[in-house]
Amino acid sequence: MKMTQLNTEKFSTALVKGLSLLAFTALLGCHRTETAKIPEPPEPKVQGETVSFPTDAPQLSSFAVQPAEARKLAITHLTGRLYWNDDVTVRVFTPVAGRVVKVDADLGDRVSPGSPLAEIDSPDFGQVLANARTAVGNLAAADKAYTRSKELLAHGAAAEKDVEAAQAAYVAALAERDRAEAVLENYGGTLKATNSVYTLRSQLAGEVVDKNVNPGQELRADLMLANAPSLFAPQFVVSDPTTLWVQVDVAETDLASIQPGMKLRVTSRAFSDRVFEGRIEKIGDTMDPATRTVKVRGVVNNPDKLLKAEMYVMVDIIKDLSQVADAGVDVPAKAIFMKQDESFLFVESAPGQFERKRVKVGAEKDGKVPVFDGVAAGQKVVSEGALLLQSLVEPTS
Repeated sequence: MKMTQLNTEKFSTALVKGLSLLAFTALLGCHRTETAKIPEPPEPKVQGETVSFPTDAPQLSSFAVQPAEARKLAITHLTGRLYWNDDVTVRVFTPVAGRVVKVDADLGDRVSPGSPLAEIDSPDFGQVLANARTAVGNLAAADKAYTRSKELLAHGAAAEKDVEAAQAAYVAALAERDRAEAVLENYGGTLKATNSVYTLRSQLAGEVVDKNVNPGQELRADLMLANAPSLFAPQFVVSDPTTLWVQVDVAETDLASIQPGMKLRVTSRAFSDRVFEGRIEKIGDTMDPATRTVKVRGVVNNPDKLLKAEMYVMVDIIKDLSQVADAGVDVPAKAIFMKQDESFLFVESAPGQFERKRVKVGAEKDGKVPVFDGVAAGQKVVSEGALLLQSLVEPTS
């Protein structure tokens, strides 16, 4: 009885072990079956510089593409400084010393060429006027003496040398009269003046945009020779504020992208909703050795006179519409990779098909790189995964 019970227990134990082994074998078989059902990803096809994937290939999820954008702005967000347009600006300094007795023009007044700006009681001008009048009188006396000597010579009452001396005196008096009147005219005066009051006048038509003179102020002309604005400012500045000059410092790497005549878009923090149009006039011939920049001068239209001289503005330099094709395209900086000294990127030429392109690029700015050759606007450029494609085209690179 005990033997039978013992055999029964052994049989039960063996049965349990057998069932466990069978279950483990079945589970292992199921795992192998499921593993065998996972398909291997298709291999890409490489032909020259083109890599092709099936349209449903899972590897395509590793790549991202972006369209290349046409470059309409050559250079953006440059800081510029506005100042008066010297072509229509005159800075009026007094040529004489004296005391201001009257101010005829104020800020904002419109003036014409020759319009009086201020009157100065000047001993210097009085001396110039006196010299001119004296020269006129001396010429009249020399003329009479020369005429009289010729008459006396004709009647044998004078020597020929006396006539020659009178003639020389007349020529000298004539030259002195011309010199004195030229000086008086240069000061803007005439022989009809009756006192030593000098009138300071505008040489150009425009608007009085700056005034640094007051009645009773003592002025000196020699301070202008110091050429130091901190010591001596012009008495008046007359300009046309509807056009201003703007100066921007352009980096050395951007010089190839600009030329005279290109359009400017100018914005100011004071008028953030306004865009002022302009154009490049001059590109400097000297580079700043410290900043590696070149000064570029443009003219800005300011019809409402909102912009002010010495204001800082933001300037965008715009490619001419006829030259947009030459401006190239902008692509993400991550799309570009280097091989030795050359730049490359990949373009999606068809769904799942990528072609390597050799390109000519410019300097990176704001996460974008300008491409001047090799890519057209609208083409899809690989912005993520370019190095993976490069490893497929050149596995050993």
